[in-house]
Amino acid sequence: MFCVGFTVAILISILALRAPESSAWQLHHQRSIGTMFRVLWENRTGFAYLLLVMTVMSCLSHGTQDLYPDFLKSEHGFARSTVSEIAILYNLCAIASSSLFGHLSESLGRRHTIMLALGIALLAIYPWAFGIAFSTLVVGACLMQFGVQGTFGVIPAHLNELAPNAVRSLFPGFVYQLGVLIASPAVSIQYALQRRLGYPRALTLFEGVVIASLLIIFFLGPERKGRDFHKADESA
Repeated sequence: MFCVGFTVAILISILALRAPESSAWQLHHQRSIGTMFRVLWENRTGFAYLLLVMTVMSCLSHGTQDLYPDFLKSEHGFARSTVSEIAILYNLCAIASSSLFGHLSESLGRRHTIMLALGIALLAIYPWAFGIAFSTLVVGACLMQFGVQGTFGVIPAHLNELAPNAVRSLFPGFVYQLGVLIASPAVSIQYALQRRLGYPRALTLFEGVVIASLLIIFFLGPERKGRDFHKADESA
């Protein structure tokens, strides 16, 4: 796996080196690290909002994926090969969903599309966590990842549109990775809940709170769909 990934990384590096810089970057980029971090500080309110978004979004994705194979094995006794087949199926649904919701956000708007995907994930919780029949669990898992990864099909555009032009690479990348770091205890929290409540209730409680929080965050949050990256930054 490392060798395959390393080969792909080299290929991406070659393509990136040969690709031209965007005209928007050439207009707004900052030449010093100090200036970039000053712009970051000047936009700290927006940074804090997007950090909150990505922290809870990381809880959404990792909370629905990381322990689910173990849930299928320990709670339902599925063989490892069966769990792998289910995982492949719901990841294919996730890939299709990212493309679909990313495209849909161009007409519905970023926030409304993300909230629609979250609604699907919310409806999927019961069959995803409490399903007994094999078919119910498969449908629940596919619907869950269809909703969860549908939100991530919109997130890259949404982050870039809310980022200041001068740090439009640093800003989204920093909040994304910092959000993942802050959300890293999510699986440990789920596992602690599982030991007290059992797997179905632990998964439902954790993801129910996460999805409800995200619906509120995006309902109240800003949007700048269709923003022209060549123009000067708007006021906060």
